[in-house]
Amino acid sequence: MSQFNLKRVTNNVTAIVLFFALGASAQNQNIFTLQLDSFSAKIKEQTKPQIIDARSPEEFAIDHINGSVNFNLETENYAKHTAQLDKTKPVFIYSIGTFRSGQLAKELLKNGFSEVHDLEGGIAAWIGGGKPYYFNSKNKLSLVEYQKVIADNKTVLVDIGSRYCGACKKVKPVLETIKAQYGENVKIVEIDLEENPQVIADLKAVKVFPTLILYQKGTIVFKKDGLGDLKKDVDLALAEK
Repeated sequence: MSQFNLKRVTNNVTAIVLFFALGASAQNQNIFTLQLDSFSAKIKEQTKPQIIDARSPEEFAIDHINGSVNFNLETENYAKHTAQLDKTKPVFIYSIGTFRSGQLAKELLKNGFSEVHDLEGGIAAWIGGGKPYYFNSKNKLSLVEYQKVIADNKTVLVDIGSRYCGACKKVKPVLETIKAQYGENVKIVEIDLEENPQVIADLKAVKVFPTLILYQKGTIVFKKDGLGDLKKDVDLALAEK
């Protein structure tokens, strides 16, 4: 192959790669993973906001953002739901984290939706930030009762999450290990979204599931967003006391 032809082929390949890269970039620019305040503010800008809860119907029935509709990529009548949305207006999506909502966001963009917003931290961030929500049952624990537990015990480890949260399930065996090692010296309190959303809202400290908080004599020693090395952090904190 001549040097001229080789150069022309190279230029063509570069142009093709650039074309697809720019296309992907343009699509990604229409997905905005927003923090709570920005997500909420943009919803308020809309007369009739299009809010999608991308969790399961079971989760949605327990709690959800006011005004949201429920479907995801696994929904049987998915096409019917998307047909009821206005593609020219923003769509706001949330789940527990950003996995299911992120998948749905990408699919909507592929199908011609102009602007899609995904909530960072999902339903945990929304309720944890004190935003209005629907809940279909009575809370099992009040903030006053929560505060009494903290006051009545020297060391309290609080686990805040959801039974539908994959990362939250990984916390449970760690809690069992901590319980076996420290026994009654550490009071472990588990708070699930499905039973106690109002405590989560009242604490105004939850941005993601799971959230772990360690108290010593009523004072927060550490707060962890996500599991991390919980056992090590508890050991270090208690060794210093």
